Amino acid sequence: MAHDGQDLTGTDGILLPDLLTLTSAAVPPVEAILEVAKTYVRALVIQDGRVAGALVEAHQTAAHGLAWLATYTEALRQMQHWAGMLVETAKFSEVEQLIHQIAFGEYLNQIAGGIPMSQGEILRLSDMGLPTDVIAMLDTPEIAALRRAGNTQAARTRLVELMQERSAEITVGATGLDDELEMIREQFRRFAVDKVEPFAHEWHLKDQLIPMEIIDELAELGVFGLTIPEEYGGFGLSKASMCVVSEELSRGYIGVGSLGTRSEIAAELIIAGGTEEQKQKWLPALASGEKLPTAVFTEPNTGSDLGSLRTRAVKDGDDYKVTGNKTWITHAARTHVMTLLVRTDPDTTDYKGLSMFLAEKTPGTDDAPFPTEGMTGGEIEVLGYRGMKEYELAFDNFHVKGENLLGGETGKGFKQLMETFESARIQTAARAIGVAQSALDVSMKYAQDRKQFGKSLIEFPRVSGKIAMMAVEIMVARQLTYFSAREKDEGRRCDLEAGMAKLLGARIAWACADNGLQIHGGNGFALEYTISRILCDARILNIFEGAAEIQAQVIARRLLG
Repeated sequence: MAHDGQDLTGTDGILLPDLLTLTSAAVPPVEAILEVAKTYVRALVIQDGRVAGALVEAHQTAAHGLAWLATYTEALRQMQHWAGMLVETAKFSEVEQLIHQIAFGEYLNQIAGGIPMSQGEILRLSDMGLPTDVIAMLDTPEIAALRRAGNTQAARTRLVELMQERSAEITVGATGLDDELEMIREQFRRFAVDKVEPFAHEWHLKDQLIPMEIIDELAELGVFGLTIPEEYGGFGLSKASMCVVSEELSRGYIGVGSLGTRSEIAAELIIAGGTEEQKQKWLPALASGEKLPTAVFTEPNTGSDLGSLRTRAVKDGDDYKVTGNKTWITHAARTHVMTLLVRTDPDTTDYKGLSMFLAEKTPGTDDAPFPTEGMTGGEIEVLGYRGMKEYELAFDNFHVKGENLLGGETGKGFKQLMETFESARIQTAARAIGVAQSALDVSMKYAQDRKQFGKSLIEFPRVSGKIAMMAVEIMVARQLTYFSAREKDEGRRCDLEAGMAKLLGARIAWACADNGLQIHGGNGFALEYTISRILCDARILNIFEGAAEIQAQVIARRLLG
């Protein structure tokens, strides 16, 4: 391999020779920089031997920057793992090589020059206090070669040429998943193409609930019981299968892809924290779709600060009466049961006094969305993510059976909820991939069909370059998400990995949607074009299941603790 600064581009000026050798050698210096960055940031936030919340807040750019650097490091690791798997299975063709090369070239350049934490916030290594001699650890021949020749216009153009030749394939490049999971992907891709994509934009424009026929068909396909153990009526499949299903359904419409999230969260709560009686009662009903759940956690003025919840449940004989207000409750009207987080100890002001209930309610209709005594609600009109609708709820002595206190113990609610965060964030990362992929789908077709100045838009380098980067970053998000799912399936703690997948996936979905709209030009701003909906749907991903800033904060605390 050439190491002395000579040109390392291939004979065609596109593919790098010895690509995997280069990328393999590029990872350790990035890992070393991350370890040094941890030391520097830790020095900023440690007080009396512990991470101090006030200091993390005071040095938030450095702390959150560390989270982003760690996310990029893990992304490169997982791309290297992916490439190695494909080589072993003889699937590392030119498409995959270009994706790998461009990903490394771009992400190494961003690490060295500035990682975009958002559109207007660029994290530079010096923001974490790293001096120039430490940053110089990135000055290796391999990294220099990848930075210079990895993500070139020629490479991007060639990738898009190959994408057009292989347009019949479901994904751009082999995903690295096994044949069984790819068969699941194909099944749900067909479902989305036939039953979702032709109608999704109309549902969005008319702000309609997803038809019950779609929900019934998803139930028949097993979506709601995908990861529920077989002894409780589910399929007992892997979190990786959940990723693939969520990805392909969200590719059709994020609302449809998110229907399974409700059941996933509810089932996780019950599996991890419920009594055996609660598992026997609720899990088969959730798995079959007989009972549709909704998550009722957030309150006005609390946002991500769940420890400050004030909705209270007061003992009433063996049962409870709930009073208070909740907001941003997805799919609240048509559901049968609420996973309801409330305060059962009025003398507390933090998370220790919170309890979780499986609160039963009567599904509503369009005319009477909340017919159950003791609760009322109103719709929150939103830009996107419309298929299930968002609601504000008010409870006034709402009755909850004592037997529906999760786990039969008070004061455990926050801990029980925390145990679901890994799966919820993995699932959200998968939804982000689906939304990003939908942006790529419609943008590539538009760029091929739209003629300007005598040729298709896709023939212009900056248009094809946007499309290439969509494909590359979607694969990066996939590999980080699949990694977190594998960790979960193997019983390892993966809140860090799941958080990284969600953090990066959400940013990538927004970038793909925004660039997709740019490719559409003025037409993209017209409501009749699908990309306008995709842009609105993509925007929520950086907010729910932990806003990007909260996600970075959580990752940073884990890295520094």
